[in-house]
Amino acid sequence: MLVTRTLPAAEGGGRRVTVNLGESPLGWLRARGHVSARQYEAGERVRADWETAQLAPRVTMRWDPAATPGGGTGGAIDPSGAQLSARRRFEAAVAAAGPGLSDVVWRVACAGEGLEAAERALGWPKRSGKLVLGLALDRLADHYGMH
Repeated sequence: MLVTRTLPAAEGGGRRVTVNLGESPLGWLRARGHVSARQYEAGERVRADWETAQLAPRVTMRWDPAATPGGGTGGAIDPSGAQLSARRRFEAAVAAAGPGLSDVVWRVACAGEGLEAAERALGWPKRSGKLVLGLALDRLADHYGMH
C-alpha cells in the first residue's frame, strides 16, 4: 500500500514523501543500492528461517490444544520437523554473524525495523547501522555459501 505522508523538515516546513508500507526495510535498502543482491538474499534467507521457526512473538491467542496436566498426549504442543530445522538453521546463522552483528540483522531483516530505529535501540551513533548491517549480511552470505 502506498501512502503519502508529510515529514518534518530540519528547517521549518515539511516535505511530502510516498511510503510503501508493504516494503521491508531490507527491500528498501536493496532498491536504493545500499545492500547488494547477495546481502539481500542472505537477509531474506535468515528471515525465512525465523518465520518458519515461528520465533516471532504472538499477537493473538494461540488456538492449539492446551497441554494436559500430568504430561498426557491429549493436545500437547509438538513443533513440526520443519519448524525445528528452521530454528536450528536460524541459530546457526545468528552464530555465524557473531555477537554484535546478529542484533542488527535480527532487527532489520526479521523484526522489520528500519535502520534508524535499530541504531537507536542498540545505542549506536547515527548512520553506523548501514555499515554494520552490511558486514553482518556479508557474514551470513558466507555462512550460506552464497557467491
